Amino acid sequence: MDDAKSSGNSRELWLYALMRQYKADLLRIGYLYLHDAGLAEDAAQESFVKAYQAMDDFRGDSSEKTWLMRIAVNTCKDMRRSGWFKYIDRRVKPEALPHASQPFSTRDETLTLAVMALPRKMMDAVVLYYYQGMDLKEAAETLGIAVSTVSTRLRNARIKLEIALKGEHMYD
Repeated sequence: MDDAKSSGNSRELWLYALMRQYKADLLRIGYLYLHDAGLAEDAAQESFVKAYQAMDDFRGDSSEKTWLMRIAVNTCKDMRRSGWFKYIDRRVKPEALPHASQPFSTRDETLTLAVMALPRKMMDAVVLYYYQGMDLKEAAETLGIAVSTVSTRLRNARIKLEIALKGEHMYD
């Protein structure tokens, strides 16, 4: 860990920099896991708190983004396992999806909903690789699995998506 993160004030500056840079990414991953904007916000905030608490343990073996996304994924999984989570209506409505930075076409909406309908392990790989822009190694580190497993999940997800979207002309 560098000196900028070791002192109290610079630790806070480092956290604020992480929050500015990765807040949107954490909100997106939280929403995709939890299907609720409020819960996604809670998960992002809790992830930043956990990152601040674990700051001294960050060795730089992976990128800050990979480290932070791993914390966020685990936080979301913990939230999903909690007893009260089963009482939440998690049906995803297109109008509830986070706003995109560019106009969202019907084709994009159809694809996003199809991705969200994938089995959880496949969706995890797709979201990290395609939506978060991680390479296979970063996605594997974030999920705590082998690179070959991420590759297999992506291949299987593409097959399922192709079948689900057949007739949607997604390649127009």
